[in-house]
Amino acid sequence: MEKHLNFGTRRINYHLSFTKRKSLGVKVHPDSSVQVIAPENADEKEITKKIKLKAPWIIKQQDFFISFKPATPDRRFVNGETHLYLGRQYKLKIIVSDTLVIKAYRGQLVVYSTTHSKEDIAKQLEQWYKKRGEEVFNKVLQAVLPLFKKYKIAEPKLYIRKMSKRWGSCTKAGKIILNTELIKAPKGSIEYVIIHELCHLVHYNHTKAFFTLQDKVMPDWKKWKERLEYSLS
Repeated sequence: MEKHLNFGTRRINYHLSFTKRKSLGVKVHPDSSVQVIAPENADEKEITKKIKLKAPWIIKQQDFFISFKPATPDRRFVNGETHLYLGRQYKLKIIVSDTLVIKAYRGQLVVYSTTHSKEDIAKQLEQWYKKRGEEVFNKVLQAVLPLFKKYKIAEPKLYIRKMSKRWGSCTKAGKIILNTELIKAPKGSIEYVIIHELCHLVHYNHTKAFFTLQDKVMPDWKKWKERLEYSLS
């Protein structure tokens, strides 16, 4: 069921569902939607109380995700505007040029473009992010694959596309899909998502064995997961 609560000047909309579990679970998805999963016998007043306690965290995470999205209404794609890349904020600098090139250095995201058009700059940046994602994700994949050598998994096929509610997913056939927006996250978070999906190629479901493997391969995975989503269990 769809619910909401007000926290200061912010309205937090969330989807509430009940299931057989012992504690309340709250998750903020990459599209900024909030999912709340409660025990079957939980009192709704208590649920609301707990969500209010976590409201600052929820709002902080929603704002974090909003900063990832190049198509948000307040994005003007003008000089001085900040954009994320590998977890860092870069100031946009547009230079009119006959060549379409984008360079990230010294805290600036320099866009060489034939126009100052918002639509053109946005499209150019989107293409650049995807290309950088292909390069960085594949490089990270090759770096962490040796950690799974003893499990004799085949090298997965990597695909990149936009996803509204997930950073990554995989199939039993060995196909790993990563969210294009992941290139804006810190490298540690990128490594976490790829390792998470590789662990699924060994243990497909979230079993105890899966988490034991994830702990072994990446002991600090929780730190990097929290940069991507806030989860209360």
